[in-house]
Amino acid sequence: MFSFAKLLRYCFAAVLLSFVCAGMAQAQKWVKLAPFPDASEEVYGIASGGKLYIFGGLAPGWTPKGLVYEYDPATDKWTKKKNMPVPSHHVALAELNGKIYVMGGFTKPPSGPSAWVPIDNAWEYDPANDTWKALAPLPTKRGSTTAAVVNGKVYVIGGATTNEGSKEEGIHPARPHRVVGTNEVYDPATNIWGTRRSMPTPRNHVANGVVNSKIYVIGGRLGGAFIGRATNTDVVEGYDPATDQWSATLDRMPTPRSSLAYGTYKGKIYVAGGELQTAQMAAAFRAVEAFDPATNSWSTLPSLEFPRHGAGGDVLGNRLHVVTGVVQASGSGGHSDVDFHHALELDSGGK
Repeated sequence: MFSFAKLLRYCFAAVLLSFVCAGMAQAQKWVKLAPFPDASEEVYGIASGGKLYIFGGLAPGWTPKGLVYEYDPATDKWTKKKNMPVPSHHVALAELNGKIYVMGGFTKPPSGPSAWVPIDNAWEYDPANDTWKALAPLPTKRGSTTAAVVNGKVYVIGGATTNEGSKEEGIHPARPHRVVGTNEVYDPATNIWGTRRSMPTPRNHVANGVVNSKIYVIGGRLGGAFIGRATNTDVVEGYDPATDQWSATLDRMPTPRSSLAYGTYKGKIYVAGGELQTAQMAAAFRAVEAFDPATNSWSTLPSLEFPRHGAGGDVLGNRLHVVTGVVQASGSGGHSDVDFHHALELDSGGK
């Protein structure tokens, strides 16, 4: 028999749950911040020393801008820094001991038809002094790769490049090229590269995060570097540098997509935006989702106000920043770079 006491307990539990959910909803909200000074697609973000840095940018005709901007959350202002020594796009970023590592990418051919020319450039950027230092080059020329730091070393994983033996200087959506699972590791202490076990699913335009000294590679593109000639994936694979082993397939990302903004906070990896192109549609995403390696599960967060791909992002304090980008998919008949800068408050902690 359902007693009045039980009814009171259920009502109390329901009220308590509503307060908890309301608190979570209040904590996880988007805020509008200072717009980015040079609206661009294909920018890449990384936090260092309590500030956010945005690199890259791609102008029409596949012309890399080589931008570098610093955002200070204390003043909500952007400051222009020295441009990248070699303007390039689809670079990989990693941060270690106050230095930012910029790896690989694509440049534009010096003459002739435009294309994406994969490069092996590796740079160390010092935000404190606004200076650049050339490092030993990557063993493999590639762009649209991703980078992560574990135990003082930089791992550069995946990407796209020309076919082996090809005379092509660059890659192009109308010509064959290859996507790789290449995994190479850089030691800043010795300026030496090494080779590690390749990622099981070769892909590019991915997101990544490091949790408990393991690297998780999320989503991206299969079969090509260009969204009109590639297939998005929802695959999540984990890499343990200590054993040089990749995990079995993990819980898949709810929304298959590529060209995302991402960041890691309190053991969870957050991914935002991205793009899609099929025979039926071309679109950018508003979706924001979080992967928890501890439970091998995904959760859904408040969506972006506007869909975007090619945006820069990272977690700074308790906020996931998403900066500039394009509000539609590549090749969709328009090109609208936006200066939007929004941040998702992940909890009620300090900024």
